[in-house]
Amino acid sequence: MLEIVSRFRLQGTPIGCVDFGSGHINKTYLVVTNYPHLYVLQNVNTRTFPDANGLMRNVILVTDHIRKKIEDPRQVLQLVPTVDDRLYILEEGNQLWRMYEYVTGSVCLDQVESDEDFRQAGKAFGMFQRQMADFPAEQLVEVIPNFHHTPKRYEAFHQAIEKDKKNRAIEVEDEINFFLEREASAGELVRLMESGELPLRVTHNDTKLNNVMMDEATREPLCIVDLDTVMPGLAAYDFGDAIRYGASEAAEDERNLSKVRMSLGLYRAFAEGFVGVSRDSLTALERETLPEGARLMTLECGMRFLTDYLQGDTYFHISRPEHNLDRARTQMTLVRDMENKWAEMKRILREV
Repeated sequence: MLEIVSRFRLQGTPIGCVDFGSGHINKTYLVVTNYPHLYVLQNVNTRTFPDANGLMRNVILVTDHIRKKIEDPRQVLQLVPTVDDRLYILEEGNQLWRMYEYVTGSVCLDQVESDEDFRQAGKAFGMFQRQMADFPAEQLVEVIPNFHHTPKRYEAFHQAIEKDKKNRAIEVEDEINFFLEREASAGELVRLMESGELPLRVTHNDTKLNNVMMDEATREPLCIVDLDTVMPGLAAYDFGDAIRYGASEAAEDERNLSKVRMSLGLYRAFAEGFVGVSRDSLTALERETLPEGARLMTLECGMRFLTDYLQGDTYFHISRPEHNLDRARTQMTLVRDMENKWAEMKRILREV
């Protein structure tokens, strides 16, 4: 590890390198020097992101664009150059290493502690939309092709049902039918994008609370981290995935489905933050489709869990035999709750 660290241009001499953060894809370390100066070193998972150069090109383009619009350097991730003036190390075997400046005076929350925390997260991701609104999204590489192309996700779902590798389809007919009953409406956002009615945007695609660095004193957002999934998409995707994960009153794999509900209070808080700073950067139709983003991202995620269950649990990590099925049922319950609260969700968006 010291050999890798020494290839970056650091202030001071490195005196420590320890595991850091709660991410599950990349290996992340905190590097300490005697200056003292802190850095974040990452070994990127190129099995998940095989196009290492394309991924890093996205990160560089996005951070360079945001840097032109900020005053506090903590408001965007800063890559640390290597001693030979590169911004990352790509070794044989597609081994990708990069280093960021540690965001000083910041805090990262894994769970929502208050409505205000979620409002500030909404503000952070809304600010990202505003900052990137004048950037041509088509310049970015699609690091995970068709990531939120829901009709193609349905194609994979149908294939999984047809092949039924583990003979599980007969056991989950009700779950399968739930997703099939909603297939006709699930492609609406893709249709609006392909027709040009919804503009292509730069989207983060992993809008969890713990991807927002907040000022430890004020709890106001500083910057967004984990930019590996940044690529072209729709504003509704980022809004929707944040609601799916952050406004749910239960864990993503909760087995007691009576606990699974979407909090309208948290939904309102995030919407106030997100729309409050991005309103002028979004079209009227984009704002109108934000609630559909929440329902669609939840539906799509649940279908992906069920697809993986039918295929033998080959994509998502599981810790029990029916883990993916539990996850699918949780998302299904959340979709139903959103559908029951649909009029209220639309009203709240109009108000904010």
